[in-house]
Amino acid sequence: MSCLNASKEAVMPNLRRNEKHLLRDHERSAAYSAELNRLVKEGYVVKLNPDELLKSNETSTGLQLLLRVTFYEERNFQGRSYECMGDCADMSSYLSRCHSCRVESGCWMMYDHPNYMGNQYFFKMGDYADYMSMFGMSNWIRSCRTIPLYRGSYKMRIYERENFGGQMYDMMDDCDSIMDRYRMSHCQSCHVMDGHWLMYEQPHYRGKMWWFRPGEYRNFSNMGGMRFMSMRRIMDSWY
Repeated sequence: MSCLNASKEAVMPNLRRNEKHLLRDHERSAAYSAELNRLVKEGYVVKLNPDELLKSNETSTGLQLLLRVTFYEERNFQGRSYECMGDCADMSSYLSRCHSCRVESGCWMMYDHPNYMGNQYFFKMGDYADYMSMFGMSNWIRSCRTIPLYRGSYKMRIYERENFGGQMYDMMDDCDSIMDRYRMSHCQSCHVMDGHWLMYEQPHYRGKMWWFRPGEYRNFSNMGGMRFMSMRRIMDSWY
């Protein structure tokens, strides 16, 4: 066998393997493109132009998640419906009542009073055939807000007393009980540096909750005098 033929025989298996890899990559790319086109067509994602992409906090794919929730008058997704894709200060303009909803994408904060007032309830993607029974609610949803998608590190500084007084601790992950972790009986002020958080009045993420965005919260007395005992991060995997 000549050196040329020997070299050819040695190279051919590598070429065949590369062809298989290229074929698999092509199939993956085709499947991704087909799924992407379906999502764009059905309105779950929107393509951004370069100017919009620079202003957005999304990745370089040029895609942005469209948040969507559908509210229904009756339980089990019956009766008249209202499809919402953003903040809504008063749902009574669209429905006379609401007893079920379907969150198709995103995370939402729901309120049992108009203008984002009253008790707060966190909804992520899923079906809620009878959410009032599920959450123990006495009033149906009257307003809702979208929670922006966030990717990055999380940091919040909690204080034992109002106006950033008393014991202080930095948090970067979930805490199911500040009493068990820090020996703090309650938290009455905080400074959220990074990320979006849910804080609960009872340990183990129970009881009334409140959504906290980046900012300073000097006194919780304007939140109905709530004293928070546990807190968790709103993760991008929930979207």
